[in-house]
Amino acid sequence: MTPVCPFVKAARPDDASSKKGSENEGKAKKESSDSASVSPKCPFGYDSGTFKLGPLSCMICQALLFDCAKCIPCSHVYCKVCISRFKDCPLCGADIEKTEADTDLQSVVDRFIEGHARIKRSNTDADKDAGGDTKIVYEDVSLERGAFLVQQAMRAFRAQNVESAKSRLRLCVDDIRGQIEIMGNTSELCSQLGAVLGTLGDCCRATGDASSAIDYFEESVEFLTKLPTDNLEITHTLSVSLNKIGDLKYYAGDMEAARSFYSRSLNVRRDAMQHHPNVPSQTLDVAVSLAKVADVDRSIGNEDAAAAGFQEAIKLLKSLTLKPEEVGLEQRRLSVLEFLNSQLGG
Repeated sequence: MTPVCPFVKAARPDDASSKKGSENEGKAKKESSDSASVSPKCPFGYDSGTFKLGPLSCMICQALLFDCAKCIPCSHVYCKVCISRFKDCPLCGADIEKTEADTDLQSVVDRFIEGHARIKRSNTDADKDAGGDTKIVYEDVSLERGAFLVQQAMRAFRAQNVESAKSRLRLCVDDIRGQIEIMGNTSELCSQLGAVLGTLGDCCRATGDASSAIDYFEESVEFLTKLPTDNLEITHTLSVSLNKIGDLKYYAGDMEAARSFYSRSLNVRRDAMQHHPNVPSQTLDVAVSLAKVADVDRSIGNEDAAAAGFQEAIKLLKSLTLKPEEVGLEQRRLSVLEFLNSQLGG
């Protein structure tokens, strides 16, 4: 599954309203009867919904600088991990004699992250001071900040700068946990935390740290199981986390544990398919889980159970009818079906 940002965008004024507010900005400051909010737009271009490089970006991974390293003698700055793969500066082509830590610039980046996604809001009339001026306060927009952090993390992760990705994701986790302490275990916050913890698990798995990966996936499962089971995205993320734990146990040779997690994922997906019988992706998910459980059954010598699982998955996929525009799902269906048939020698 392609990682996606688990955050919903905060509501913003439409374009027409934004333009009008901009044209009348000076006037609005003087009109005490109005209280408006300013959309959280970053002047450097680091907005959660856009892909724009700013002055604090690494030109290699295209994420915010992490563990800044200055090239000597050209003085161009990159993430330390990113530039370590080069002998010549990617920007100017100069030979890199050595690199030096740029702690001053890194401090600027860290402060920028800390202050990002804070927006000005005008208080209501009752909160204005005696002079009639509008009082301005700063508020955290946690969804925007979360989306921003996840965006930066995924850029770094795709560029194999895993430590940078983990750093941003941990900040995001801390933010969400802080919100949970204030608001309680709401469905929205738990789903966000579960998704980000799962992505942290992916980062650890990518570096071969299976133990930490399992810890993050298990914590993800813990939060996601607190949520209603009628949300397809939540149940899919939950089942994926369970499968990833199963995969790690499988590769470690612990087949009984692998089967247990695969079976839990299968049960989650069966329930989702029962509640949403007309959603093709749910049927595909169930077939994949059946294949995983059957594969483990074969590995532990339970051939009859394995054959039954493969056959059930094949039956499900053959009964699945997809629309012409669902090309991606059809390709996935055929791929899984081919694997299942090969397992049965068909």
